[in-house]
Order: sequence, then C-alpha cells, then structure tokens
Amino acid sequence: MAKTVTTIPATISKFTAAPIDSKAKRKVAGYARVSTDHEDQVSSYAAQVDYYTRYIKEREDWEFAGMYTDEGVTGTSTRKREGFTKMIKDALDGKIQLIITKSVSRFARNTVDCLTTIRKLKASGVEVYFEKEGIWTLDSAGELLLTVLSSISQEEARSISENTTWGHRKRFADGKVSIPFKRFLGYDRGEDGNLVINPKQAEVVKLIYKLFLTGLSYLAICRELMNRGIKSPTGKDKWHASSVQSILTNEKMKGDALLQKQFTVDFLTKKHKKNEGEVPQYYVTGNHEAIIPPATFELVQAEIERRRAGKRYSGVTIFSHRIKCGECGHWYGSKVWHSNDKYRRVVYQCNHKFAGAKKCSTPHLVEDEIKTVFIKAVSKLLKGKADMLENIRLVQEKICTTEALEVERKRLMGELQVLSDMVQNCINENARIAQNQTDYQQRYNELVSRYDATKARYDEVEKFIKARRLKAERLDNFAKAIKAQDSVVTEFDEGLWGTLVDFMTVYGKDDIGVTFKDGTEIRIS
Repeated sequence: MAKTVTTIPATISKFTAAPIDSKAKRKVAGYARVSTDHEDQVSSYAAQVDYYTRYIKEREDWEFAGMYTDEGVTGTSTRKREGFTKMIKDALDGKIQLIITKSVSRFARNTVDCLTTIRKLKASGVEVYFEKEGIWTLDSAGELLLTVLSSISQEEARSISENTTWGHRKRFADGKVSIPFKRFLGYDRGEDGNLVINPKQAEVVKLIYKLFLTGLSYLAICRELMNRGIKSPTGKDKWHASSVQSILTNEKMKGDALLQKQFTVDFLTKKHKKNEGEVPQYYVTGNHEAIIPPATFELVQAEIERRRAGKRYSGVTIFSHRIKCGECGHWYGSKVWHSNDKYRRVVYQCNHKFAGAKKCSTPHLVEDEIKTVFIKAVSKLLKGKADMLENIRLVQEKICTTEALEVERKRLMGELQVLSDMVQNCINENARIAQNQTDYQQRYNELVSRYDATKARYDEVEKFIKARRLKAERLDNFAKAIKAQDSVVTEFDEGLWGTLVDFMTVYGKDDIGVTFKDGTEIRIS
C-alpha cells in the first residue's frame, strides 16, 4: 500500500497563541523620537505623533494601544529614553502586539541595542514595523535587513558625532568660546552667549579671593560666607569647600577660558572623561572681562600649591600657619583653654611643644599679643619707607625680569612642535613602508629622547618665568600697600596683615620676629 502524507494546517499563531481565524483586533502602539529641541525638530516630533495616532486609529483591525515618545533624546542608547523603556515593558506585559515607528534610526542607532530589543520582543510575539524601510520583524528576512540597516544607522551616528566634534574643535582653535552654564557665580550670560560680569556676585568672588590670601582655608571661608548670610552659587544657605576651591581655581575669573577640559570617549555611551592630554586643549586669553586681576589669580594658585606641598595646613584663622616656633621650626596652632568655663580663651602655641623628647620652651601667644607685635613691626618698617621702596624697585628690575626667559620659551615651543611632527612622521612612515625595525627603533628613540630633553627644559623655563612673575607681583602688592600707608599704624588691619606679612617667628616671650613679604625681618622686643 502506497504511503501518503496529509498536512494538517496550523490553527493557532505561534506568536500570539490566538486562533488564526480570530477576529480579535491587534493592539498597536506608535513610537516617535527626535534627538534635539530645535524648532524644526519640534515640528517633526508633533507631525510624527499626529501621523501615527491617526494611522493606527483608521485601521479597523487594529486597536490603538497608545503613543510612546521621547523628545530631545539621543538614539545611540536606550538607557535614558523613558518613553522607549516604558513601551518595551508594556509590550512584554502583553499590552502591545505591534509597534509602528518611522525608521530604524528613530528606533535605535546602536546595533546591539536594536537587535537585542527586537529579539526580546520577538520572543514574546511582539512585532515591530519600520515604515520607511518596509521591514516587519516577524518576517523571515526581517532580522537580516534590520542588522544591515541598524549598522548603517550606527555608522551614521558615529559620522555625525565626529563631524560635531570637529566643528567644536575648529571653533575652539579659532578662539570662539561658547560656555554652557546655568549658574556661574560672578557672571551672567550675555547676548552673544559669552560671560558678562554680575556686579553684585562679583563682590562675593573678590571677597573669597581676599579671605584666601589672608590665610583662611576653604572650610574657614565657607563658615565666614555663611556667617555673613551670603548664598552659595546654587542659591543655598550652605557653602561647600569644593565650591570655594572651584571659584579659586577657575581661570574664567581672570578673563581667560580653557577649552576642552573634557571630551567624549564613546559616541554610543556618551561617556565623558577629563582631558589629561589625550586631545588638544585651547587656552583663550582675554576672552571676557575679568573679575580678578590675572596677577592676583596667579598669586592664589601659587598659595594653593604652597599649602598642598606642606604636610598639613590649617587655615582656621588668619594666624594659622603664619606663626613659627623659633626653637623647633614647626608652626603654631590655635588651642582653646578652659573651654567650658568663664576663663575660656584661645591661645596659639607650638604644635610640637610636647611631641619631642624635649619640650619647646617658646611661649604661647594670645591674639592681642600677635596684633600688638604686628603693629610695632609695621610702624618700624614704615620709618625706612623710602629706602625700602627703592630696594624693591631694584629687585624687580634685576631679579624679576623675564624677557630673556620668554624668548627661550618661544624657541623651545617651536622645537617641540618640530620634534613632535618628526616623531609622528617617523611612526607613519614605518606603518606605510617596510624598513629595518632596528634602524626604525633607533631613530624613534633618538627623536623621543630629544623631545623629552627639550620638554624638560621648556617646563623648567616655564617654572622660572612663573616664579619670577609671582615674586614681582608679591613685591608690587607689598610696595603698593606701603605707599598707601601714610599715617602711623595704630590698629590691627586684616588686609595689611595678609598683604605685608609672610610669617612671624617666636624666639622668646620678649623676642618675636616679623618676616615681611619682601624678605625683611624685624625683631620686636
């Protein structure tokens, strides 16, 4: 008897588990996305929403399951797309059976995200229709086409990212500064997008710099600002040390702008990284009006480095780290005596007084004694005012000049650029042309060695220039303060203390030296 085969047709959809001849309406949702908030994109976004809402509702065999949208969000990642994430969750929960969207690029520009999501939906019997490409994901050829098209879409996103990055760097190289910010203490955004001084806030910035140069630490400055009722950059009552540090180290306060402090590592993840030399940076001098004079700004940076170099710095008061023990060389610190009774007082004594095998014999001081010594020392200093000012002028002329160093710096910068190009050409030539690798390595090592030696000298010259300019600025500020002091000093002045005094040295109860910022020491008995 001949063998026969009878085909029994499927009666239930393998994707929906519903009878094939079922008249039940399919639950359909639309998805729309635009990546920017620009006006033309807003109109495109509204058009997409309106079009797909009407498109789905006009079909009798479809039931409108909602419109899911993301506005002003990139398509290179699905993590921050709330509308997309909610739609996928609803689809997996059985609330959606078909998703309609304009194109693959609207759905996702990341190939992995796109395929992973489609496969997840497909496993739950949910189909996606890409209208522009005409792809139905449950179709046998759907995934192949989707793989190709999503890869093209991802490559397009990469190209857009590179073009945008190139555009930004070209503007930076041309000195065109655009600073994105919501709050910037001391400045408002001008009509051209650049920084314009906010006079009221600028006074706060100047106060922060003044307090720091008088010797206060970041935390002490925070306390002083809060005591004065001054609001933080975010409008809060509480100040944080990090905010003060940021204000003191931001080059924009002196009118300059350092561009490309960060860069995007990956166009898909949008991950940013601090620029530590991986890509070029651009420094624009005189970009906008300065709140802090450049010389004062550099003084602050030098003071920050000085404090950082020390083992431990305390800036609780203006006298912290400004009084030295003449016996062991350590700094004096503030101590509270009788903190819980009526005899409470603050004294300053050597921090290592009881640390060594031998106790320091230098005495403690109270604030009134420190102030009295300062007043006497300044009064004595002012008696030789004319000779001192002449000495300062001579020192600035002979020791603080930087002309020759600046010429050498310019020459070294040219050499560095030439050597850098030679190193890069050497690498490129080796990549294109077959050559003896021993000879190549020797030539490469010689070039790198020359570059390193030139760079070391350049850094040394830069350091000398900065040191001389700082010394000149300190002496200039010192001289200005001396010139402005016409009368005898009878009262303690915090501004004079911060401007004139480098430190005090306590040799004994009746022997204290005051070292001024020009190097002069005056002993007070």
